[in-house]
Amino acid sequence: MPSGRRLDRRTVLRGAALGAAAPLVPATAATASAAAPGRRGPAADAVSLRWLGTAGWRIDVGDRTVLFDPYLTRFSTGLYEGAFDPRTPLRSRPSVVDAHIGRPELVLVSHSHWDHLADVPHIAKTTGARVVGTETTFHLLVSLGVDAGQISVVKGGEVLDLGGIVVEAVPSLHSRNKKCAYFAPGTLHAPPATAPRTISDLPEGDTLAFQVTAGDGGPSAFLMGASDFSERAVRGLRPDLAMVAVPSSTATHRYVPRLLRALDSPGVVVPVHWDNFEVPLAGSPVRDPAMDLDGFLAQVGKAAPAARVVVPDYRTVYDGAMRPVRGWTGG
Repeated sequence: MPSGRRLDRRTVLRGAALGAAAPLVPATAATASAAAPGRRGPAADAVSLRWLGTAGWRIDVGDRTVLFDPYLTRFSTGLYEGAFDPRTPLRSRPSVVDAHIGRPELVLVSHSHWDHLADVPHIAKTTGARVVGTETTFHLLVSLGVDAGQISVVKGGEVLDLGGIVVEAVPSLHSRNKKCAYFAPGTLHAPPATAPRTISDLPEGDTLAFQVTAGDGGPSAFLMGASDFSERAVRGLRPDLAMVAVPSSTATHRYVPRLLRALDSPGVVVPVHWDNFEVPLAGSPVRDPAMDLDGFLAQVGKAAPAARVVVPDYRTVYDGAMRPVRGWTGG
């Protein structure tokens, strides 16, 4: 670290990642003087994170809850049996969803494919949570009965101050398969003529990433919903935690090293979107056979050897430095 550089949250988190006992924002005079009076963010132990499977997260800052890409119903499309059916009906199981989401005030949506959006209409309509997403997400949700006044459209670049929680929308890209293509591309500039009924009725509609920070000086988490990114858009974010989608192909050139370099080598890297998202959340995650999780972890170790890697589990609650706190029984 260059001499004279102040002790920031990234520096302290790196210490925690290497096993230091100090909290994320230590209560020391030196640290307090580095932050503006009354503007210090919560420490790591005031924040909790729970992986909802696929790309999804629940982030609790005190008694406030933010959800990202909450896909919990996890219905079968035939994808993992070699008989994928794009005409699979959309569905949401309220009892399954409600057991995991708490009382969210905000839902962040990276893009509009079913494994990111299918449960959002139920969550929005039953909790009143504000949804933040693309114009396509807006039009789809309105057609599915969500109040238009409940949805905030972003394009990427917006930094939203939510009174103790800061959300930055980041322009991003969808994952590419071996043919450099992906399922259900397209955007909407008006509500569809009929409400979506099948998974193919939900186009991607552009993709976002988000960075969520618990106040000024609290831990920050970079959240990805797909395994591609705009290098120029993420440069300078410097998150404490990077929730990185595992790719299903090598179509994106040097995906892992370019991403981690652009993010300035986060102290903690958490792989996501590597599980079979048609298996219920009960029990341990089942790997998606198309995802080379071990190869991804090896690339992270080579590109960012100082990073602590946490492979998440559905059943664990983590603090703001992604240290296990306790088992999760829902609620």
